[in-house]
Amino acid sequence: MTTFANPAALLDAVGTDLGTTEWLEIDQNRIDSFARATGDEQWIHVDPARATVGPFGGTIAHGYLTLSLLVPFTAQLLEVNDVTMAINYGLDRVRFLQPVRSGSRLRASASVTSAETVGLGVRVGVKITVAIDGESKPALIADTIVLFVGTTPLPEDTTEEPA
Repeated sequence: MTTFANPAALLDAVGTDLGTTEWLEIDQNRIDSFARATGDEQWIHVDPARATVGPFGGTIAHGYLTLSLLVPFTAQLLEVNDVTMAINYGLDRVRFLQPVRSGSRLRASASVTSAETVGLGVRVGVKITVAIDGESKPALIADTIVLFVGTTPLPEDTTEEPA
């Protein structure tokens, strides 16, 4: 895990490799729970018998299930101290590159791609790649954005606008 003292420290972190998470198994129970929670109970996700003869040879995780794992993966990769809150600000780009079969193991790696002071704090871009154990092609690549609001106010931007 990479730890930063406060949100302002992220301003100098562009290009920082945040490392790699532990492996996480995506079992059928997790897929079924996600299907129930979202109402997406398509057979390619929840019917192992039918999915065996389907295009993937078994059930696969929902793309949005894989995307939702960015939250716990990011928690393993990045810690920012002196924060009152961290807000998911959005996604610039998400690509689902390969299906995640039930029983697969996933892990993520990430790097800081941008950081800038905005009204409440520091807005940080993080590129996250979710790898599948034994596969050369990742399951997912996403450019995420998080707003970190510190307990101490950031210094005012004193740079003058060009005339």
